[in-house]
Amino acid sequence: MYQVERFANGKALNRTYREGFPVLRRLRIKFVAVFMALVMALLTVVVYAGFLSARQDMERISLEILRRAMQEERGKATPEPGLGEVVLPYFTVDIWGGTAYVTGGTYNELENTETLSAILSDCLSEEEQEGTLPAYSLRYLRKNNGWHTRIAFVDISMEIVTIRQMVASYLLIAALSLLPLFGVSILLSRWAAAPVEKALRQQRQFLSDASHELKTPLTVILSNAELLEGAELAERPRRWAENIRSESRRMKTLVEEMLTLARAGDAVPSAVPEEVPLSDIAADCALAFEAVAFEAGKPLQYELDADITLLGNGERLRQLISVLLDNAIKYGADGGIIRMTLMKTERSAVLTVSNPGEMIPPETLPRLFERFYRADSSRGEQSGFGLGLSIASAIAKEHRGVLRAESDSDSTRFTFTAPLKR
Repeated sequence: MYQVERFANGKALNRTYREGFPVLRRLRIKFVAVFMALVMALLTVVVYAGFLSARQDMERISLEILRRAMQEERGKATPEPGLGEVVLPYFTVDIWGGTAYVTGGTYNELENTETLSAILSDCLSEEEQEGTLPAYSLRYLRKNNGWHTRIAFVDISMEIVTIRQMVASYLLIAALSLLPLFGVSILLSRWAAAPVEKALRQQRQFLSDASHELKTPLTVILSNAELLEGAELAERPRRWAENIRSESRRMKTLVEEMLTLARAGDAVPSAVPEEVPLSDIAADCALAFEAVAFEAGKPLQYELDADITLLGNGERLRQLISVLLDNAIKYGADGGIIRMTLMKTERSAVLTVSNPGEMIPPETLPRLFERFYRADSSRGEQSGFGLGLSIASAIAKEHRGVLRAESDSDSTRFTFTAPLKR
């Protein structure tokens, strides 16, 4: 972390900027998640390809043994392992007129046994001429010669064990390789996000620096303008003084809103959350704006549920509600009724402020929360800087809530939803 020291009104102001803004944390998490997902997909493909290759090789060997066994003549001596003919346990059976004879192979004392009967019964019940009998760890090849049926069997227990051990080894290697790859992904995410981090830091530093540097001279301008207006002067200088004060107040409002947005982007909350009576705050805001709405010819009606409590900052929530009410009064249709409701659901508080007016196109609604954006074509030219809804949205996120906009031919509605205090 690093500190930037400023001086304003003769006092040193220390501002601590922490690395790891929320947007950067989200960007890094997404980078790591995508990287690890790609790595896991690649490892899965490699493991599966190795498994398929090994299984096909083993199946090819066992099938070759079955084909050779089918070609052996009855009574031929069993080949010795290592002679290049048969290397796995196998046996062949000829069935004549319902009687089975073991005609060759490496199995001893298998003829006329219950095990052989069970194996043959399962094999003959299979529709395919080639397949496996998992219950006996055997692969078979069956051929009907008209007068008799010949079946060759080969033991695949070693094949099964080998494949299982191979898959277990592959999975262990893949799991162990994920740990260093996870560390590499974290390092790469920091490297990839470095330009974004630098840009965000410069942007927020500019907003904060500009706000702090402009507040002091604006305060001086306002003070001098008031002194100038109070003096015995001609009408024109007095009008100039009024213009100075009006524009200075406008600039001060802009600076304060910019400073609010700059602070809203900090990673650390500005205050410790406390229990906030949202019902009381909403009622106070409604009373404060009732006269303003009446003078604008847009009466305010409100319906508020009692005893709704949130965890957060009371002044920030008051600012959010004030922004929504001010926005509704400014942009509501002449003579239209401004409505505010506050309801409590099972887990959330839902505050809605609506005003009648022209419908805002759906593609424009998300942009209402962008800084300095005003939908002039649909909402008319009004005073302001286009920062109010951005501030309200930032406050909603600070309180783990959501601020969304909806509009139709009847009204435009802004709804703030936040979790209740548990």
